[in-house]
Amino acid sequence: MALTHGGNRHTGRAASAALAQARGGSPADAGRTSHDDSRDPAAVRSFIEGFTSQLVQAGFPRTPARIFVTLLTSDSSSLTAAELASLLQTSPASVSGGVRYLVQVGLVLAEGEPGSRRQHYRMPANVWQHIVGMRDRLLAQWAADLRQGIAVLGADSPAGTKLAETARYFEFISGEMAGLVARWESASAAAESGEFQPSQ
Repeated sequence: MALTHGGNRHTGRAASAALAQARGGSPADAGRTSHDDSRDPAAVRSFIEGFTSQLVQAGFPRTPARIFVTLLTSDSSSLTAAELASLLQTSPASVSGGVRYLVQVGLVLAEGEPGSRRQHYRMPANVWQHIVGMRDRLLAQWAADLRQGIAVLGADSPAGTKLAETARYFEFISGEMAGLVARWESASAAAESGEFQPSQ
């Protein structure tokens, strides 16, 4: 089932109510959210569905991908499992399994509510750096595995030569990643201070 933020009048009310509660308000406050009122529900739904599909194609399980995009596109700082289930129009059990996966891989943080067993889920501020770091570690692991294959096949064999070239590529990309992250952190700090000048 595709994501349906505001896909129809009922869903729109449910989504707005969930977001209002997440902000500490009540469902009755949902109509006062100016951002929700100015958005085209069909355009929002199209973006969410499209980006969820992109994550699935990149290897994300579908349910965790839907939850991740729901949190990404929410104005609220956090959402509960019940609010996610309402927004996604899916079962609490499905949401529970999805957020468990996201928490385990570090893409979502779970925070308890004082005096309650209810958990609130939110994305860490550096979530995209974490995702890039996961890919970087994967490349490093592939390079190490390829080096083992070179030893098995023979470095001078045609197959060994192909593996060596691939391993060097992965090692190069992985080695460049640290510099890219440092440049991003510098550019991000400059943008926050108003000093950032985009490259021409």
